[in-house]
Amino acid sequence: MNEILKPFESKMNKTMDNLHEEYANIRAGRANPHLLDKLKVDYYGMPTGLQQVANISVPEARVIMIQPWESKMIREIEKAILASEIGITPSNDGKVIRLTFPELTEDRRKELAKDVKKKGEEAKVAIRNIRRDANDAIKKAGKEMSEDEVKKMETDAQKMTDKFIEEIDKVSADKTKEIMTV
Repeated sequence: MNEILKPFESKMNKTMDNLHEEYANIRAGRANPHLLDKLKVDYYGMPTGLQQVANISVPEARVIMIQPWESKMIREIEKAILASEIGITPSNDGKVIRLTFPELTEDRRKELAKDVKKKGEEAKVAIRNIRRDANDAIKKAGKEMSEDEVKKMETDAQKMTDKFIEEIDKVSADKTKEIMTV
């Protein structure tokens, strides 16, 4: 890979990482502990990641169990979950907090599938914008290169773009299938 294209490939990889993160936050009727990754809890006045103050497990397909290391953290964790946009009311028995995910309705599944498609399209637009920036950089650098070298680099940029677009399509199709599976 040419030195000029390396930073653009890196940007495309970051776009893919971001898409994977977005898809991890879409719940498909199953309990996914990654849903809580960005959740911050007030721990002695400091916003702290939930993973640093509790053990998170998935004992059943539709239940996330949160076991704080200090029992007085239960109230803070519940507060953080209610303040987040997860949309699930926590229940606790004094020792652990349980998040029970309801079955998804057909309408909700379709809505989530549309959201997956939209996020995939946004990622494709971002990839194409990065390709445009790469082509601009190639044209600027092209003054010191032969026409054949410029054409080859533009072809490489297009191949790289096609590879990422194909991966986005695959990841989106997999996530849609996961959501639509009852």
